[in-house]
Amino acid sequence: MLTGVRIVFLGGDARQIEVIRKCVEMDATVSAAGFDKWDSPTEGVSLGEMSADLLGGADVLVLPTVGCDDEGNISAKYSTEPLQLLAEHIEALPGHCTVYTGMAKEYLKRLCAQRGLELVELLDRDDVAIYNSIPTAEGALVMAIQNTDFTIHGSRAMVLGMGRTGFTMAKSLQGLGANVTMGVRKQDHFARAEVMGWSPFLTDQLLEHVMDVDYIFNTIPSLILTAKVLSRMSRHTCIVDLASAPGGVDFRYAEKRGIKAMLAPGLPGIVAPKSAGMIMAGALLQSISERILVKGDKQ
Repeated sequence: MLTGVRIVFLGGDARQIEVIRKCVEMDATVSAAGFDKWDSPTEGVSLGEMSADLLGGADVLVLPTVGCDDEGNISAKYSTEPLQLLAEHIEALPGHCTVYTGMAKEYLKRLCAQRGLELVELLDRDDVAIYNSIPTAEGALVMAIQNTDFTIHGSRAMVLGMGRTGFTMAKSLQGLGANVTMGVRKQDHFARAEVMGWSPFLTDQLLEHVMDVDYIFNTIPSLILTAKVLSRMSRHTCIVDLASAPGGVDFRYAEKRGIKAMLAPGLPGIVAPKSAGMIMAGALLQSISERILVKGDKQ
């Protein structure tokens, strides 16, 4: 239980609402700003405006999955007014406050470091990333199906990158009957892909493998599908780029060549916000509880 812990939420989407509900269930004292368009607020949540007073008593500050941009702008789907995190807001937080987000840009890291506040990026946790890979893969499959006129079953599907998302993506494609090839950069990933029944190759040999591919799912966050690579591909190939923005595709050249290429950031929050919110809530509550135990042991 989180009785006596004051948690402040700033902005977010449907995922954040699930996290808020779970915190209320755990008996935390919950306040939130950026939710004036929330139709049916959870009972027990105090909704208000973003201010130094709101933040002054926070034990925990929770920001959206992408905390804020490099100007401090916070994504707030349920707010009629823009939210911007400024140095004065961070200065208002108590010194013991822990700041949570999914991933933090340099702006937020710098503000927290200057104030001496602990910043926790939940997407750095292996368990969160692995669980999140499931709605990511499902969303990518939906996009691929909606934008092609052939089945995944029996198709030639390529996955680039064998991280947590790439692994789940390849396994999902395999389960649907696709012939999966896997582009990897490490020899141990090569061996693992081979054991899984995929056809691995090293990404420096990508040009030799893209000519007869129906689908490409990229998870590598650097430009790998260059104009040179795209020029070797069939025009019917469908590319779903799952890497963080700006992705790993030369989208300008893909459009020029008539290849359908889509950047697909934040799929968990789009295709399965309830499940994605529950994943984030579980990680957040576990982290807060662990910190409470540590502080209790020190006293």
